[in-house]
Amino acid sequence: MAKRPIRAEDLLRIVFVGDPQMSPSGDHVLFSRKTITEKNSYLTHLYTVDHGYKVKQWTSGAKSCSAGRWSPDGHTISFITGREEPSAQIFLISTEGGEALPLTKLPEGSIGDYSWSPDGKKIAFTFRETAEHLTKAATEARTAKGGSEPPIEIDSVWYRLDGDGYFANQRYKLYVVDIATGKHEVICESAADGDYSFSWAPSSEELAVAHSVSKRPFAEPPNVQIWRINLKGEAVKIEGLEKGVKSAVRWSPDGKWIAFAGDTDDKDPWGTRNSKIYIVSPDGGEPKCISEHTDYCMSAATLSDCKEAGSETVLFWAHDSDALYVQIGWHGESQLGRFTINGEFAMLTEGRHFIGVGSLSRTGRHMAITYGSTLELPEVGVLHLGSGDDQDRDVLTAFNRTFHEEIKLSEPEEIWLDSTDGSRVHGWVMKPIDYLAPKRYAAVLEIHGGPHAQYGWAFFHEFQLLAAEGYVVVYTNPRGSKGYGEKYCAAIQGDWGNKDWDDIEVTMRWMQHQSYIHPGQIGVMGGSYGGYMTNWAIGHTHDFKAAITDRCVSNMVSMAMNSDFPFNKDGYFKGVAWGDHEAIKELWRQSPIAYFEGVKTPTLIIHSEGDLRCNIEQSEEVFTALQQQGVESRFVRYPKSTSHGMSRNGPPDLRLHRLGEIVKWWKKFLH
Repeated sequence: MAKRPIRAEDLLRIVFVGDPQMSPSGDHVLFSRKTITEKNSYLTHLYTVDHGYKVKQWTSGAKSCSAGRWSPDGHTISFITGREEPSAQIFLISTEGGEALPLTKLPEGSIGDYSWSPDGKKIAFTFRETAEHLTKAATEARTAKGGSEPPIEIDSVWYRLDGDGYFANQRYKLYVVDIATGKHEVICESAADGDYSFSWAPSSEELAVAHSVSKRPFAEPPNVQIWRINLKGEAVKIEGLEKGVKSAVRWSPDGKWIAFAGDTDDKDPWGTRNSKIYIVSPDGGEPKCISEHTDYCMSAATLSDCKEAGSETVLFWAHDSDALYVQIGWHGESQLGRFTINGEFAMLTEGRHFIGVGSLSRTGRHMAITYGSTLELPEVGVLHLGSGDDQDRDVLTAFNRTFHEEIKLSEPEEIWLDSTDGSRVHGWVMKPIDYLAPKRYAAVLEIHGGPHAQYGWAFFHEFQLLAAEGYVVVYTNPRGSKGYGEKYCAAIQGDWGNKDWDDIEVTMRWMQHQSYIHPGQIGVMGGSYGGYMTNWAIGHTHDFKAAITDRCVSNMVSMAMNSDFPFNKDGYFKGVAWGDHEAIKELWRQSPIAYFEGVKTPTLIIHSEGDLRCNIEQSEEVFTALQQQGVESRFVRYPKSTSHGMSRNGPPDLRLHRLGEIVKWWKKFLH
């Protein structure tokens, strides 16, 4: 059967896999499998696959089950589900079979991260209780009496998070639950922002817990410290650690080290500097950076609309405590690396692909992964790790086989472009399906968000759709992107619209001189920071025939205070946006809206009213400025139920609507 070009609605057929977890024995991989249902929702359930490619489903029903974890002995699987309304609970199911049973009996609220103790007798987890007046029961009682929706009462600037909503003064706390009794107790509630990273000691008698010591989030420089906390909640601070961010705390199996990811710079809350790997004695002392001899960042996210962004550091110990494994994003690839405690580094995988790292077997011989590329949707697999630096990979699932057997895809070609100051821009170009030389085609330049992330060798449904619609698609990693070293990433810190714009201009000029691209039929689009750069582009050139700005930033002065991550004083950007006139001038200089007088480019504006990262007023300013100048423009506002990440995880019908708007806009102006 001849293959056909991809369509927008093929999104509904994709099976999304993630969170791979290796069984202690190394025989099975536990993972989540997410599909889109006929009721316009996502449904996630847990499966395992063995080395013989045999797949087994462990959970079912109308309620999603996620975050599957093996008990240390491999006899039990734990997971989180909201099947017992109104609150999600931790459930347990025996690997011998039988019904899953709830372990916890938590009030209405939200469960965060969780982890089994090494002896298998307890689970540590974070939980944030819903304010009593906002619970489902309280809401139903008010409705029955005709009462109004209550106000949100706030005493801290940390009161909301995109995708999480408004939690006001409620905070996550760290709990421990007993497996035998189901009894849970709080052992830490000291974090003003409710953000904890934690790891069990090998003894199962205490945990290493990292959290901020700041009592005023976004008003003070980053200062995360680490404590040893026993099961009674008694805490001892690990002395000798500098200020700065810290995450991914991991206690070594032999108990001699606590590892963590982070940086000592307390002026860099947005992570332009590399996230490094440190180890420190549980008794305190000067930490040792074991990654300082490399230029890798341990939190470089590779973007795609068919997987989560995943900017968190993936870090865990080898079974012998002599090394740490880490996921590394570099030059658009995602690989597995290993640092010994002496600082020696080896890249264990290679190739133009995305590897999502999961966990190790007890022996350290098998590692659970997800694997994908620009032409392959992610599937579940395993890496077989040898005694040296060799590795062998098996892809164990094939949920998207029929998708790939039916659909014709465009294979990206790699490009490197010379830019200013001796810099080089890495990118990719996708030619239209059934491309025929010497015909010239309209083209679309895609600009990624972040800005500190990377495009790369991962499947992108949106890009493939545009290629199927007959467009050349170009996407690059301009300065500010991760994956090219600290200097490249930090080139735009506090200075947007400068070196990054140089790189976008270079890409635009390159596109104009390609024999297969029509130079007068080039569009530009991007989301989040990519929306910022799209706005900047139409304010600084008339070379683009049309533009699409999605969940954008337009006014840095207002953005500094109305985002869920307001700008720290003298942090990423200098000064503050209130009262500091010099700082305000500098933020205004970097605001695309400041250059909108004379804009002529027809622009489609896309934004979600529920976006707490980039407030919708950013797009409202763009639309007003364009409309008042008579520039053809269209504003598509998605409801409050959607968030900043709608293009990746929004309601399926609205994701299709967004893609439809994009295709219609390009058909109207690029022809």
